[in-house]
Parts: sequence; structure tokens; C-alpha cells
Amino acid sequence: MNKISAYAKLMRIPGLGALAIPPVIAAITVGVYDFYNLLILFVIGAFAAIYGFILNDYADVELDKLIKELHGKPLVSGDISRKNAVAICIFCILFSFLFIFILWYGKTLDSFKFAALICIFLAGVLGSIYNLYGKKIAGSDFLVAVSMSFVFLFGALSFGIPTILTWIIFLLTFNQTLHMNAVEGGIKDSDHDFIMGVNNIALRSGVKVDGNKIFIPRHFKAFGMGIRLFSAFLLFAPFVFFGYEYNLGQIIVLAVATLGVIYFSIKLLSIKTFDRGAIRKYIGLQSFLRYSLVPIMLVSVIGILYSVILIIFPIVWYIIFTPLLGEKLFKPRM
Repeated sequence: MNKISAYAKLMRIPGLGALAIPPVIAAITVGVYDFYNLLILFVIGAFAAIYGFILNDYADVELDKLIKELHGKPLVSGDISRKNAVAICIFCILFSFLFIFILWYGKTLDSFKFAALICIFLAGVLGSIYNLYGKKIAGSDFLVAVSMSFVFLFGALSFGIPTILTWIIFLLTFNQTLHMNAVEGGIKDSDHDFIMGVNNIALRSGVKVDGNKIFIPRHFKAFGMGIRLFSAFLLFAPFVFFGYEYNLGQIIVLAVATLGVIYFSIKLLSIKTFDRGAIRKYIGLQSFLRYSLVPIMLVSVIGILYSVILIIFPIVWYIIFTPLLGEKLFKPRM
């Protein structure tokens, strides 16, 4: 049972309900609603997410050993060998392409599907470069942001021509991934990244920890808030600039959820004391609010029922699997 729990932790099972869903949402933006195709896209998204996280853990084992709170991670504790981690990564690649074959079985390999293949290939290459060498490359967070955006775009190109909504959510995916890695991750790991000679945006911007105090420069705060405010602009762009229908209730809920994300972003960027538990809390709350934004934006396109399902599914998945692994809710081991 302990081995099963260790592998589930390594593969980030509690988070897959949200992490595997981007290609599903992309397909929905081009009018795909049947459960079979969406389920296969979810599986492909899950394999892509698992590959990225395990490869990152594999590359960061020595760094994670420096942090007492991370000693419970399977590769750090030795519950799972690095050799087995590599094997899982290889299986993720093989099964991803197997399910792509299943998804397109009996269909013509047109220019859109060919473009989708290029997207998933580039996503893997860019994600791998980030995971293996990103700690030494300032700005490598942009690589993983593009990688995740390509995984999203794969879902749309698998079925047809991307729409305005597809491209808007493509940019939102880029923004969210960039903020998660460069801003949230940069702050969360600022107490030990410098020890291993990490070269990232946060440290280059002057984020530093002295004892239990953390200093976050204004220009880094502006960088983080700039990403968030641009995302807020994108969320309302379909209604303001492209004539998509909406209702007042939808806009109110979208505005409240957006303000919630911005509020917790400000709380994170305003901390003065380095408290990893509080940082995880702010990151977790932002994540769950953030994952609800796109489904709310899509209400007038796909209807309330589908939007509610897209909002509830990742939360229910997370709540079910997190306690089973002995983890605390909204405080992911990252």
C-alpha cells in the first residue's frame, strides 16, 4: 500500500483532475462534446502532466534533499528509484502516442492533425528542456509556459480550426503556467534555490530570503501582477471585443472569481515573512479559483451544466484523492 501511495504522489494523482483538462477544454472550444473523445484527450493530458512532473522531480532530487519538508517526496526518500522514474516517463511518451492513435483511428490525417502532432512534439521537447536544464537558464519558465499552451492547442487542432476562444484560452494557459512557475514557484523556492546556483527570474529580480524574512522587489511584484491583470483582460475580451453573448450573472461571477485570484496574488506578493505553509495556501487558493475562470467564461457557449461540470470535476477529484495519500488539502507538496 505504501508503494502505491508513493507512486500516486510521484505522479501527482490528486492534481490530475485539473492538470489533464486543458486539451479537453480546447476541444470544447471547437465544438467537440462527445464523452469518448473528451475522455481520450483527458488521458493524453494526464500522461503529459505526469511526464512533466516526474521528469522535474528526477532532475531536482539533489535540490529537494536540501529541504526538510520535501524529504517525503518519493524520489528523495528513496521509496521509488530514479531508474523507475525514467521508466515511467518513457511509458508516458509511448502511451500518449498510443492514445493519439486511438483518438484519430479511422480518421484522415489532415493538416490540422499534423499541426496537432507538431504541437504535442514541441510541448514534449520544450517541457523536457525546462525540467532538465531550466534551473540554469533564466527565463526558462517561458519554455514550460509555451509547452503547456501547446498541449492545450493539441486538443483543438485534433478536431478542426481553432476559434477566437481557443486562442484566448491558449494565451490564458500561457499566462497561468508562467505565473505558476516564475512567480509562485520563484517565491516558494527562494529560500533554497540560490544554494544550488539556480538561475531564475525571481532570483535575478532580487527576491531573497534572510532568516525568516523575505524581500520581494517592486519590479517582480509588477511582473506578477502584470500577468494576472493581462489574464483578467483576456477573460472579458470575448464579450467586449468579439461579440460573444453573455448574461449579467455570468459576468458578476466571473468578476468575483477574477478578483479572488488577484486578491490572493497580492497576498502572496506582499508577504514579509517566509512561511512555506502560508505560501502553499495562497498558491493553492489561487489555483482552484483560477481553474474556474475559463468554465465561467464559457457558460454562454457551452451552457451552465457543462461549465459546472468543468468547475466541479477537478475540485472533487482533488478532494477525493488528496486525503487518501495523506496530504493536506490546499497545501500541495511542491
